Amino acid sequence: MILDYNSKHKGLNILILLQDNFTAIIDYKYEGVADIGITGALINAAAIVAGGAVGLLLKGKITDKFSQSIIRILGLCACIIGIRGAVNGDIMLLVVSLAVGVFVGESMRIDDALNNFGQWAQERISRDKKSSFAEGFVTTTLIYCVGAMAIVGSIESGLMGDQSIIFTKSVLDGVSAVIFASSLGVGVLFSAAVVLVYQGSIEFFAGYLQNVFTPGLITQISAVGGVMILAIGLNLAINAKFKVANLLPGFVFAGLYYYFILG
Repeated sequence: MILDYNSKHKGLNILILLQDNFTAIIDYKYEGVADIGITGALINAAAIVAGGAVGLLLKGKITDKFSQSIIRILGLCACIIGIRGAVNGDIMLLVVSLAVGVFVGESMRIDDALNNFGQWAQERISRDKKSSFAEGFVTTTLIYCVGAMAIVGSIESGLMGDQSIIFTKSVLDGVSAVIFASSLGVGVLFSAAVVLVYQGSIEFFAGYLQNVFTPGLITQISAVGGVMILAIGLNLAINAKFKVANLLPGFVFAGLYYYFILG
């Protein structure tokens, strides 16, 4: 679906291509930035908290067998979304950025740091050593933050106050938060804080980032994110044990590869 939007604001023309996997590619020319704010990030975070709260109310009322089945199905859906996002990327960019990225991530032990933070928070919230707080926090944080909708939606909201993409993402995140929280617990709600900081930062500085996040770069970043979502899906579906957070530096190297090799 292609949306051609001409704003009343002087010098603003936007072409948005929304693909089936909700990847958005934006081509815009803009003079002047909308009022600074993080409305979109607040909406998204609130949706996750609301959905997670509903999920907590359902926790214990759904059998473990049923919960595990739902998690596996969500994992398979994540795999499909990840594959559809990854196929749009340059293959060499994917290989180089993810290979170098995982080397750096493993060296920095990013995944361990996130899990340790989750365990630290868990100890202060729950005395249950078998609690899935850390798993819920890390898994949903990555799912909600890795993807084109988080970046594009935040830029749109920050530049012109258009939260349409963020609204769509918020609905998806809120619904999935119900399922995840019913199985993985309160850690899912805490991922909303990371979403607020991450998307809020992009939204707040959107006026400065509009020339950085070009349509081509967003496509490649989304492809790298697609591989990460695929890994998350495999973790959920078959307990593959990928340390997905260690892939996060791949975003940086994807940007460098795009600007210096493909740009």
